[in-house]
Amino acid sequence: MSTTSGRTLGGRRAQAARNDEVILEAARAVFLDDPKAPIAAVAERAGVGISALYRRYAGKEDLLRQLCHDGLRRYVAEAESALAEPDDWAAFTGFLTRVVDADVHSLTVHLAGTFTPTEEMGRDAMRAGELATALFERARASGRLRPDAVVHDLGLLLESCAAVRVPDAERTGQLRRRQLAVLLAGLSVPGADPLPGPPPAAGEFDWRWRPRE
Repeated sequence: MSTTSGRTLGGRRAQAARNDEVILEAARAVFLDDPKAPIAAVAERAGVGISALYRRYAGKEDLLRQLCHDGLRRYVAEAESALAEPDDWAAFTGFLTRVVDADVHSLTVHLAGTFTPTEEMGRDAMRAGELATALFERARASGRLRPDAVVHDLGLLLESCAAVRVPDAERTGQLRRRQLAVLLAGLSVPGADPLPGPPPAAGEFDWRWRPRE
């Protein structure tokens, strides 16, 4: 009896995990398309009852927070993985490629300011910044990074790739890879004309995370 009960409990947990994945995938699609969409649109897209959604998330803000925190954790994981790459330039470009493929920055562009970040998210954001800086400095040490680039240029680079979107998901991925290659070529030409204007500064884009009226 205990074995059967254990299997049942394990099956329920597995089903709950699958349901949560389906809900998060639906929420990502719905809110990237329209951040103002009601939470009921997520339940409809996921094919679950609204009560099933509310059992997991207290409200829309909790769901938005979860989406963005998952994206932040993915960024941190990719950066930590890249640091194990022995080739400094390959570590840098491989990290950026995987983050672009994961479409992390679409969440930032579309959902910043739609919820209040937690202290844990703040700590993870600081960790993300530290890791990105380490990869950036390794790229600089490789001699292939233009001297007037700064680590905060990476946010702009990633957001410009996230802005590339067409109806076909596979084609979107191809075009984003192409855009990234163009931008990396610009970053890796030390003899090019100087970049115009002051570089982006630390915290310059933090205003987006203030709750919107």
